[in-house]
Amino acid sequence: MDLSLTPEQTAFRDEVRAFLVEALTPRLRRGAALTSVVFAEPDIAREWQAVLEAKGWLVYHWPATAGGPGWTPVQRWIFEKECAEAGAPVLPGMGLKLVGPVLYTFGTDSQKSHYLPRLRSGEHIWAQGFSEPGSGSDLASLRTRAVRHGDHYLVTGHKIWTTQAQFANRMFALVRTDPDVKPQQGISFLLIDLAAPGVTVKPIISASGDHELNEVFLDEVKVPLADRIGEEGQGWTIAKFLLENERGGGCFAPQLIADLRRLRESAGEMRGELAQRALRLELEAEALEMTELRTLLEIESGMAPDPRSLTAKLIASEIRQGIERLAVDAFGLGGLQLPVARPFYAGGAEGIGPDEARVAGARYLNARAWSIFGGTSEIQLTIIAKAALGL
Repeated sequence: MDLSLTPEQTAFRDEVRAFLVEALTPRLRRGAALTSVVFAEPDIAREWQAVLEAKGWLVYHWPATAGGPGWTPVQRWIFEKECAEAGAPVLPGMGLKLVGPVLYTFGTDSQKSHYLPRLRSGEHIWAQGFSEPGSGSDLASLRTRAVRHGDHYLVTGHKIWTTQAQFANRMFALVRTDPDVKPQQGISFLLIDLAAPGVTVKPIISASGDHELNEVFLDEVKVPLADRIGEEGQGWTIAKFLLENERGGGCFAPQLIADLRRLRESAGEMRGELAQRALRLELEAEALEMTELRTLLEIESGMAPDPRSLTAKLIASEIRQGIERLAVDAFGLGGLQLPVARPFYAGGAEGIGPDEARVAGARYLNARAWSIFGGTSEIQLTIIAKAALGL
């Protein structure tokens, strides 16, 4: 399989590079470099989202029929790689990569015309209401209940680990509409206004001191029937579609490779055991990139992706945690500091060493969650055992 770029793909790469040189302001680059959580902070995210939308590249992973640029899988990889190398902010994916494809695939014309433009403009900021206490990896056991009353539902329940819900004004959620059938058959997919009466959002502060996660309590929240996606009881099918996008909606390696390069630049020359760890992580990330590229080329040629693609999230989690461990060790005392003030790029706080050192401790602690969110490593191993090895 030829992994080299064609002349057309090389020209596209050069176009993306030129755009990023012009569009990424020092403020955006600094905001991205000093973000300790998964996604960019709201002010940075809104600014970058507006730039990409003006260019027509915001929903680069959407097909042309849904308003995207209609790029091939390899073009999407080129764009993600160039953004990672240039230090672009990582936009929250709950709206753009998760509920957006659900809407243009399963939504009615009215739902698409109402929600998709507001998603793209940033008027609607989305959170994901799937996990519940005791129902994380086993989503089919969720207990949040939606009882139908004429043209609306009354929703009562408790969602947890809800990323950036403190900034969101909308949440897509799985709810139980029929408790008397097989668990997977009694689930529906609702769009919930977080400003509605009965919604309470409470923060979950991470060990790093960051506030990225939340609990969302729903107490007889009124949700119009028009805000149900698909048919009643179709939520499990829609959720599986969404989770496939979450777990396979992009490539991990470009960001890992770029972050490791930036760590080497900011931490200075590494020697001995640190140098060996950095080299090993680099080789593992490059091997992952080749695996991801092979999968993209298979998809682009119309083939079903090889089961090897199932390993990407598991391997990426281990590499991410390895990079953040290396950063803490490479920065020494500077890597152990945990400034209280957020965001880190706001300035005004003195720290030890370069700016990147001030983020290292928080990133290390936050990276522990990589082997949990988006499917725990144990769940990933089970998937690989069943689908790839037939066990």
